[in-house]
Amino acid sequence: MIWALVLCGALWGLGSVMRAPAWQRWAVIGPVWGAAFFWFGVPGDLTSDNARVWALATLIGVVWLGYRAALTRLRAKAQPAPAPAAKPAPGAFAPEELERYARHILLREIGGPGQKAMKTARVLVIGAGGLGSPSLLYLAAAGVGTIGVVDDDVVDTSNLQRQVIHRSDAVGRPKVASAAEAMAALNPFVTVVQHRQRFDESCAGLLADYDLILDGSDNFDTRYLVNRLAAKAGKPLISAAITQWEGQISLYDPAHGTPCYECIFPHRPAPGMVPTCAEAGVAAPLPGIVGSMMAMEAVKHLTGAGEGLRGRLMIYDALYGEARVITLKRREECAVCGGGHAA
Repeated sequence: MIWALVLCGALWGLGSVMRAPAWQRWAVIGPVWGAAFFWFGVPGDLTSDNARVWALATLIGVVWLGYRAALTRLRAKAQPAPAPAAKPAPGAFAPEELERYARHILLREIGGPGQKAMKTARVLVIGAGGLGSPSLLYLAAAGVGTIGVVDDDVVDTSNLQRQVIHRSDAVGRPKVASAAEAMAALNPFVTVVQHRQRFDESCAGLLADYDLILDGSDNFDTRYLVNRLAAKAGKPLISAAITQWEGQISLYDPAHGTPCYECIFPHRPAPGMVPTCAEAGVAAPLPGIVGSMMAMEAVKHLTGAGEGLRGRLMIYDALYGEARVITLKRREECAVCGGGHAA
């Protein structure tokens, strides 16, 4: 019997070293003890002294294990139920958020007040494509509280070269759903509102729900429409565009004295003069660069940090690594906001 006890003890110790759960260790030791009991304890005579000793040892072990199991259950029932985690008050930060946004809070231009302003902000992004992808990811990472996404398209394999918010397994899925999933995975503390629709006149009422509009659309009809509806609603608009190796971005806010998009581009270019990315191509990192600029301008606008691109147009040439900024002036005869600018 001694050798059986030693063997069982060694198996228990080995399981402890390997960090095996107790039930797994008993599952190994039980058959070993049982085999020893029937092989050596009762080899033909169930009434022998040897058999009685083995039976007594086995009974003591079973009673002891039953006592431990019952005691464990009683202790578990006696433990008070954990108190539910208190939800932070509206606008307040959960402890994990404070750690998540620590690098922002350290910036004196943002700090706690700026981060809180982003948490309570509502930003609408039009387009979940090349420009929208980095914009949406960085807005979510930065902690913008509510982010709306407008897009009626589905993910295509050709998008994956530059639309970094989407993954290969999202091909065929709506872009708004794919984008929302990626943003939620990045930051579960933001709310993503999906608007699976093409941006048209019916979206005029949608703008009223948001504080800031980002336009990453890829056609002039949508850009002019977004500009007109944003100006009418008095909403600031960050609009950007890219083609091949070049991008441009500005913040249009005629309600606060700046030109609107149509002030600067009063006429649509002639057909074929400005080809789309699908027609002329685009360098993969370019929408990432310009889309990130859109998110940066949004953060600055929402927190009041630094000097934004209000009334200025930045043009970025990726092929030659050059950037230039042009001061913009309003047009009193503008069809969208003429005569409506602040003095």
